[in-house]
Amino acid sequence: MVTQEQRRRQLAREKFLRQQQRRTESRRKAKVRNSVIASVLGVVLVGSLALYTTGVMKDDKDDKANASATTDPTPSAVKDPCDKPAEGKVKTQTWKKEPAVTIDKSAKYTMKLATTCGDIDIALNASAAPHTVNSFDYLAGKGYFDHTKCHRLTTSNIYVLQCGDPTGSGSGGPGYTLPDENLKDKSLKGGVYPAGTVAMANTGQPHTGGSQFFLVYQDSQLPPSYTPFGTVSASGMTVLKKIAEAGENTGAGDGAPNATVVIDKATVAKS
Repeated sequence: MVTQEQRRRQLAREKFLRQQQRRTESRRKAKVRNSVIASVLGVVLVGSLALYTTGVMKDDKDDKANASATTDPTPSAVKDPCDKPAEGKVKTQTWKKEPAVTIDKSAKYTMKLATTCGDIDIALNASAAPHTVNSFDYLAGKGYFDHTKCHRLTTSNIYVLQCGDPTGSGSGGPGYTLPDENLKDKSLKGGVYPAGTVAMANTGQPHTGGSQFFLVYQDSQLPPSYTPFGTVSASGMTVLKKIAEAGENTGAGDGAPNATVVIDKATVAKS
C-alpha cells in the first residue's frame, strides 16, 4: 500500500517532470522565434543597404560572393527574358563638380532607357528636383549611361531595380554629388515609395546622390531619404515586372538580376 509520504513524493516528481517539459518546450519555441526574428531583421537590413552606394555597396559585394558558396539559387535554370546588349563600351569619364543648372524648371522632361529588356520611359519632375533632372540631362547627353548594367535587384521587403553605375560594382559615380531634393513629395505617404517611383540612391548620408538611381516596381517601405525625381510609364512598369519575375542571383532577395538588364541608350528630352 502506498503511504501518504510516498504519494506526496510521487506527485512532487510528476510536477517536477511537467515543469521541466514546459521549460524545455519554452526554450525550444524561444530559439525558433529568435531565429525567425534574426532572419527577418537580416533581410530588412540588406534591403536598406541595397540603396547605398560607394563603400557600403563595395563591402556588400564581398558578402554576396561568400553567400554564393553556401546557397544554390540555380540562376542557370532561370530563363533570361532579355536580349543581347548592343555593341559598345561603357564610358568612364568623371567630373569634378556638378554641372550648372541649365534646364527649364517649368518645362516637362522625359527620360527614355532603351534597355535589353524593353524601353522604360520616365516622366521627370524638373520643378521639384531641378538639380537631379539637370544632372541626368547632362550625363545622358554625354552617353554616360549607355551600355551600363542595372547591377542590383531587390525582391524582399523593398522592391527595386538599381542602375546608373558604369562600373557595375555599386560603388561608381560621376565624380560629383547632388543635393537631396523633393523629400517631402506628397507621393511618399506613410514612409512608402510607391510603385513607379524613380529615386536617387545614396550612401545613407545627406546630399550624397551621384548617378545611381532605383526604379520601384512594387510599393516599398523606405525612409524619405532618397530624392524622388520621376515616374515610370505603364509600359515601363511591364518591363520592370518582367525583370523582377526573373529574380536575382543570390536567392537571398538582394543581388544582381538574373535578367541581363543593360541600358543600350539613355536619352533625356524636353517635351
